[in-house]
Amino acid sequence: MGHQMLRAVLDHLTQTGQLLRCDVPVDARYELGAVLTYFSSEQPILFSNVKGHAMPVAGGLFGNRRLIYEYLGTTPEDRMARLMRAVAEPAAPRRVEQGPVQEQVITSGIDIRRMFPVPVSNEKDSAPFLTAGMFIYRNIDDGRINMAVRRFQVNEGNSINVLVSGASPLLREQLARCKEAHRPLECAVVLGYDAAFLLASQLSSRKYGLDKYEVDSALRGEPLELVRCRTIDLEVPAEAEIVFEGVIEPGHECTEGPFAELMGYYSEVAPAPLITIKAVTRRRDAIFQHAYPCREEHLSYGIMREMEVYAALRDIVQVQDVNLTLGGGCRLHAAVSIKKRTEGDAMSAILTTLGTYKDIKHVMVVDDDVDIFDPRDLEFALASRFQASRDLVIIPHALGSPLEASHQERGVSDKLGIDATKPLEDPHHLYERAMLPGFSRAFDIRKYFPDHK
Repeated sequence: MGHQMLRAVLDHLTQTGQLLRCDVPVDARYELGAVLTYFSSEQPILFSNVKGHAMPVAGGLFGNRRLIYEYLGTTPEDRMARLMRAVAEPAAPRRVEQGPVQEQVITSGIDIRRMFPVPVSNEKDSAPFLTAGMFIYRNIDDGRINMAVRRFQVNEGNSINVLVSGASPLLREQLARCKEAHRPLECAVVLGYDAAFLLASQLSSRKYGLDKYEVDSALRGEPLELVRCRTIDLEVPAEAEIVFEGVIEPGHECTEGPFAELMGYYSEVAPAPLITIKAVTRRRDAIFQHAYPCREEHLSYGIMREMEVYAALRDIVQVQDVNLTLGGGCRLHAAVSIKKRTEGDAMSAILTTLGTYKDIKHVMVVDDDVDIFDPRDLEFALASRFQASRDLVIIPHALGSPLEASHQERGVSDKLGIDATKPLEDPHHLYERAMLPGFSRAFDIRKYFPDHK
């Protein structure tokens, strides 16, 4: 068992009793996804009996914040410093001569649908999709590694599509450069990674200009171990489960979609670049990694954007924490906690949050006595500390998320900010919350009910 990537995650979950094992036969078409969605993709599950395939499937690994912090060995309170330090102080990975991910190398007769239990998740999805695949390529200008979780429509044989949306300007630029130079873009798709690898992938390559393997090494606190691919000029994690080595030939496209994406809406049908898979490398006992769309990717994306918003806010106000909420797809809705010092702080926080990250559509700013990860507490603040005539900010016709349906319809988004903070002066103690002395809201109820979970 490896000390990095998916095997390390499964080791931790097994040792802590948090991995659920499903030995009942499960169909990769719809049924597997139905089980994951029952648990809102928050419960890690190992499916050992996928119909028609001997390979097990792991899912629900990164849909729970608490588990992501556990994997990283951090806490909710310390996570911001940990993430910012990895960006500020990237560390070198380590190249090794061989790794488990190349125990088997397949270069002929590649048929991905036959070889792997690739799920179909929703009714109108055009095909099976790799939804946890990490797309990796080398920047042709400076050689830095870029990577991101993308969706891959699995076609017949050794052909898959990769989605390159309007939110991927750097990759679009790289593909255009390759087309001008009449050269293919070499790339790899990796399955079987861990939380550090996932979070590092969510940084903006254009904004930070970092090699994401170096960010990963800083996040995990040790060098990421890499092995050279067999058919292309790339390195990939030595302890991953499966790697698809491929090339994108200039101008090679085919129709991709529909696919159920952000907020559960189907994406548009459009041409997308084709990847021709030249080789598949894998562990002998490989485990297929799946993420029901799109909770796991979007949660990790939101965690990294929270860091960026927090970093921008701390120069403006005394920010306590930031939450890009699950209900808003971890990108459309922000809740911000501040320690209010002047009456203008909340409005400054609203404008800074909306200006930091264009996908945020609605932001709510609250005092530091409100738990921004508890929807009931946020509703409490909205109900008792907000007056629409004075505390509402509306910014019409702004840039929004290309993955959001109402933005796609209009091409612009209206932004909304809510100041749900209490006034600094409260002479009549109207806003004083009732407290139980000596007991926080998170006290351990198992003292009274030892078997309570």
